[in-house]
Amino acid sequence: MAEPLRIAYSPCPNDTFVFHAWTHALLPGQAAPEVLFADIDVTNGLAERGELDMLKVSYAALPWLLETYALLPCGGALGRGCGPLVLTRPGEEGDLSGRRIAVPSERSTAYLLFRLWAATAVPGGLGEIVVLPFHEIMPAVRDGRVDAGLVIHEARFTYQEYGLAKLADMGEAWEAATGLPIPLGAIIAKRSLGAARLRELAAAVRGSVEAAWADPAASREYVLAHAQEMDPAVADQHIGLYVNEFTAELGDEGYAAVRALLTRAAEEGLVPALAPEALAFP
Repeated sequence: MAEPLRIAYSPCPNDTFVFHAWTHALLPGQAAPEVLFADIDVTNGLAERGELDMLKVSYAALPWLLETYALLPCGGALGRGCGPLVLTRPGEEGDLSGRRIAVPSERSTAYLLFRLWAATAVPGGLGEIVVLPFHEIMPAVRDGRVDAGLVIHEARFTYQEYGLAKLADMGEAWEAATGLPIPLGAIIAKRSLGAARLRELAAAVRGSVEAAWADPAASREYVLAHAQEMDPAVADQHIGLYVNEFTAELGDEGYAAVRALLTRAAEEGLVPALAPEALAFP
C-alpha cells in the first residue's frame, strides 16, 4: 500500500476550509493525505529542506523553492482588500525611520510587501527587524517591546481589541501601485512526483475548494477546532476574505500578480530573480 501524501498548511480558517473535504476523504477517488499543521514560517522552512510532498508557503519564498517544487494553480490565497497591516500604538503613527519592527517572517509575502512599501514610504530607512510568531506581534506592540508590527491573518479584524492603530495597509499600497490582487500564500508540490501526479493533486485541491463552497457547514467543526479560540464570526470573515476565485484557479490575473511581486522584489534585491518558466505548471 502506498504511503499517504504528506502535506502541511496552517490551522487558519481559510486553509482548513479549503482542505477539509480532501483531508476527510470526501472526494471520490482521492485518498486523504497526512496533514501537519504549522505556521507559515515553519512551512517555508520545511519546503526549503524538501521535507514534505506538498505545502502551503509564502509566495515570497518561491524563488528558493521552485527548483524542487512546482506552484499549483489553485488552493492558495490571493485577493483584494486583504493585505497585511502595519500597526502601532495610538499617537505613534508617524515615520517608521529607525524604529524597531516586528514581522512574522523575513521570507513571507507580508514582509516583501512591507519592504516594497517602505522603500518609498520610509525614506530614513527601517531600524531593527524582529521576527516573531504572528500571534505574538500585537501583544509586543501593545506592550512596547517593539515600535510597530506587521500583522497578517485575522489580525485585520482584531487589532483594535489590543488598543492598536493602523499606520498603513500593505494591500492598499500594492493595489494602488499595480492594480493587481495581493499574492499571499501558495500551494506547492514536489516536482519529483511527476507531471501526471501533480495534475491529480491540483484536481484534488480544486475539488476540495468546490466541495467547501457547495457545503460550507460540513467543514465548520474542523475549521473552529483549529482556529485557536477564534470567534466564529471572525473565522467566517477570514474565510470570506481569503477564499475566493483565485483559490479555485490562479488564472491570468493571479499569475500576473505573482510575477509582479517577485519581479519587483528581485529588482529591490530582496529575492533571487526567477527564470521566465519557473512559475509554469507541468
